[in-house]
Amino acid sequence: MTDPFVVVGADAAGLSAASKFRREASDREVVVFEKGRWISYAYCGMPYFVAGYVDRMSDLLSLSPGEVDERGIDLRRGREVVAVDPDAKRVTVETAAGDRSEQPYDDLLVATGARATTGPFDVRGVDGAFTLHDMDAAAAIDAYVADPEAYDPERADVSAVDRERADRNATMSAPETAAVVGGGYVGVEVAEALAERGLDVRVFHRSGHLLSPFGETVGTRVEEALEAEGVTVHTDTPVEALVGDDRIEAVEVGGETDGASPERIPVDMAVVGVGIRPNADLLDGTGVDLGPGGAIRVDDHGRTSLPDVYAAGDCATARHAVTGEPDWTPLGLTANRAGRAIGATVGGDPTPVGDIAGTAAVKAFDTEAARVGLLDPEAAVEAGFAPVSETVTAGSRSGYYPGAAETDVTLVADRDTGRLLGGSVAGTDRAAVRIDTLATAIEADMTVAEVERLDLAYAPPFSPVWDPILVAAKVLNGTLDG
Repeated sequence: MTDPFVVVGADAAGLSAASKFRREASDREVVVFEKGRWISYAYCGMPYFVAGYVDRMSDLLSLSPGEVDERGIDLRRGREVVAVDPDAKRVTVETAAGDRSEQPYDDLLVATGARATTGPFDVRGVDGAFTLHDMDAAAAIDAYVADPEAYDPERADVSAVDRERADRNATMSAPETAAVVGGGYVGVEVAEALAERGLDVRVFHRSGHLLSPFGETVGTRVEEALEAEGVTVHTDTPVEALVGDDRIEAVEVGGETDGASPERIPVDMAVVGVGIRPNADLLDGTGVDLGPGGAIRVDDHGRTSLPDVYAAGDCATARHAVTGEPDWTPLGLTANRAGRAIGATVGGDPTPVGDIAGTAAVKAFDTEAARVGLLDPEAAVEAGFAPVSETVTAGSRSGYYPGAAETDVTLVADRDTGRLLGGSVAGTDRAAVRIDTLATAIEADMTVAEVERLDLAYAPPFSPVWDPILVAAKVLNGTLDG
């Protein structure tokens, strides 16, 4: 085989690209480098493993190394690509022992993902302080929250697990209290997970409501859902420091804006989830164009500004379906879809990676929440729109049918054109899946009036005559016409 397609990163985007490329171009070599041992795992499933909803860590794996090999992909784990020379079209690879080698490429895909940011908090070397951004962290947290007498090491049943780290955490006395720093996706999911494991959980969020990108209505609904299950939510409460030398002892909160002394709240555990950052450092010094969030800027086919170099997944931008501009929204479908498209393109079938709309969903116990498009008024104005929004509460099914529940829907439109810009949904009865209607409408550049006229399914067990989405569109359309 000749003309190697080299992929850096063996998770969603990288292996999707390699697999599709192998089917499209069986006569070319495909080499995938992964600096760690983990490949093709469900990052989004880790909180549910910690919660105990998922019995075995192996359930979160999509492909094993053996299955990758069966596909004819040359997977090289424990090999970190440390430099790219776009002029010579080769990468420099380093092993854990420090040995270096070079690999030429005909086409290169950078699918290096993203890493957790911890802000001012250094969780390294402090027992009981974690971020949750890789499978070893999930295994360590699961071990830490378990009673030492009851810990089941078989839950972390994958050979790639950092067994020493997990076993060390399993020997420590089980925590009773936990602080979750950050009220975004990870914060909400981890709060639920730790509460399910019996901990007294507090969530600290710098902003005025949880899940800031989802809007205030959703944030308030999710906050109420957490508190109903015993989780204490502190909004407008920045954490200033983690306290503890060898093991976490407390968090310090407040005092940033009012000049008062920070309050020290004792905890036995802290999980920091304040954001992530794209792993774009590999291309430092190459002159590659970067976009929002420091992610690698790509075109409609995933090409970077460097010849024959592509990028996909959490390290790359994508075009936003509403604004038409590059955006950085790291989510699982975006990575898998872009990787597959790039694999097809490099294999000879040019395929666009597709636009994104920031479609996302999260749950807090029985409450579901989802969002899409532009919800923030300032962001909409900055993009050149005149945003108008309405929020309605409507039943999820016919009122007389068992299981009907109140569903909150917020829609945002452009006053000048009537175009749907964004929306959110929250409720306890199949609320999150309703966001797909709005995502489809946004991708199709539909107006609110057109959404109002959609022929959505009606039957009492599934929806009232006027689905909550249609009710919201009807109300917002009236505002636009007023």
